[in-house]
Amino acid sequence: MQLSTLDYALIIGFFTIVLTIGIIVSKRSGKNTTEYFLSGRSMPWWLLGFSMVATTFSTDTPNLVTDIVRNNGVSGNWVWWAFLLTGLLTVFVYAKLWRKSEVLTDMEFYDLRYGGKPAHFLRGFRSIYLGLFFNIITLAAVHLAAIKIGGIMLGLSSVQTLLIGGVITVTFSAIGGFRGVVYTDFVLFFAAMIGAIWASIYLVNLPEVGGITQLINHENVQGKLSILPDFSDTEALISILVIPLAVQWWSSWYPGAEPGGGGYIAQRMLAAKNENHAVASTFFFNIMHYALRPWPWILVALASLVVFPDVASIHEAFPHIEESKLGNDLAYSAMLTKLPSGLLGLVLASLGAAYMSTISTQLNWGSSYLVNDFYKQTVRKNASERELVNIGRLSTVILMVASAILALLLNNAIQLFEILLMFGAGTGLVYILRWFWWRINAWSEISVMFAAAFVSLYLTFSDMSESLFGYTDMAGVFVPGALPSWSRFIVIVLVVTIIWLVVTLLTPPEKKEVLYSFYKKTQPGGPGWRKILNQARAEDKNIVDGGKKWTVPAGILAMLLGCVLVYGCMFATGNWIYGNYGLATGLSAAVVVAGLLLAKVWQQLKGDIL
Repeated sequence: MQLSTLDYALIIGFFTIVLTIGIIVSKRSGKNTTEYFLSGRSMPWWLLGFSMVATTFSTDTPNLVTDIVRNNGVSGNWVWWAFLLTGLLTVFVYAKLWRKSEVLTDMEFYDLRYGGKPAHFLRGFRSIYLGLFFNIITLAAVHLAAIKIGGIMLGLSSVQTLLIGGVITVTFSAIGGFRGVVYTDFVLFFAAMIGAIWASIYLVNLPEVGGITQLINHENVQGKLSILPDFSDTEALISILVIPLAVQWWSSWYPGAEPGGGGYIAQRMLAAKNENHAVASTFFFNIMHYALRPWPWILVALASLVVFPDVASIHEAFPHIEESKLGNDLAYSAMLTKLPSGLLGLVLASLGAAYMSTISTQLNWGSSYLVNDFYKQTVRKNASERELVNIGRLSTVILMVASAILALLLNNAIQLFEILLMFGAGTGLVYILRWFWWRINAWSEISVMFAAAFVSLYLTFSDMSESLFGYTDMAGVFVPGALPSWSRFIVIVLVVTIIWLVVTLLTPPEKKEVLYSFYKKTQPGGPGWRKILNQARAEDKNIVDGGKKWTVPAGILAMLLGCVLVYGCMFATGNWIYGNYGLATGLSAAVVVAGLLLAKVWQQLKGDIL
């Protein structure tokens, strides 16, 4: 595949703009850690919302969606669509709480919510666990996608791809800080969306695909179109739809969809001007992330089933690709090679935008943990602000190098998605309840973190697991066990939940002074704090900000209406594309009604927050 002068001009011009933004804001970002990691807590909702969308528009996401669609059809995406419930719970319940806490990172929350040595250990250990190890895994998935795109579209080796993309990204991430990340995300969002939509329109209308009508009637595609799984296939129904919607969304920690909020989503909520800006930014993100953005990727994935019906056909078209990197996720990049000059340059620039946005966010977020929650707390407590910013820049480079090395050893995107999902199984309920149940303590979180890791590892590698859930033999044939394969996730959640509940009840509660201070600052409310409120009242201590209602019931109602609105948008968009105009019209009407009802509930919530 040959790039034209126009293609090169578009790509070089785009990267020049991004680097220029990073350099311009570098002086202000280097003032102190609050500026470097949160932009002085002055960001408006719309800028943060675009930044969240751009961050999750990663190079590995279209590859992951393509892998899912080619293997399990459009309905297979429920494995991540279910996280909308997590996202909207964060929007209407937790966003205001995070902003009230005024912590610099969500790791700092531990010293606010808990006390003593267990809290300090939890903060330091988890900052390394998430900011270093988990972050490196997540970064490696993005690098892997870039490697596959570079190999398919540009004929670059893995090392060449990482050197070109990595040097540019780590440079502007290190010097520009969070402000540079957010400003460039705004530019990256539009480049990525325009490129993805335009590419999907062009590729669906390729002569060999024949347009949307021929695509949806093609024999390779017809069994993959349904947005809901086949209800007559019990195994598929439970694994694809029931478990994600009934259990996974609240029980599993996953980067960008943390129950109760966390990670780089929490970082953006903490950077908002106020609580209302924090809520509005996360809601905007969830609408864009789930309702509108997946369809360009899905259409390209469906079209790829016509052009490249299997992995062998991809390998035949691109024989230079290493066998270790072959997989269905390569089909997205393979389809993009068919774009014409100009559009090809724009799409490559948009993929570069997606890569840079995600990598820069992960680097800045991970660095904030390593600096604020590890280095400052355990290495040099009296470090100056200038020293902390410099350590932040150094850790950004270290994260980049380590994740690039790991990416060279990996095979496909869904592999890492499943690893992260399994390691977070069973932890989510703690992160949801810690705001609203006084009895949860630091040991609850320590136990749930280690239990999830050990139980997941045990059930992945033990002989007992093979006898219970089955295994794949040397010929690649799945041998079923005594229990269906989907039950592995349920077992992990159940065991981990029992462990942390037992630990919670057997260990002493947090000191009342810590609980009083936390409640007074964040005002979570609810029956789970009644004992502490009665105790404070008996001691004649005022920790309640009077005159405001408990907003959680209204927040849950808003969450449910938001789900109707966003899922309705997603279903309506799909059915308009498929030509099911009657159903699409009905769904669109449901979206309007849900939107009007949600607006009324939001006005009530907004008044209670102010």
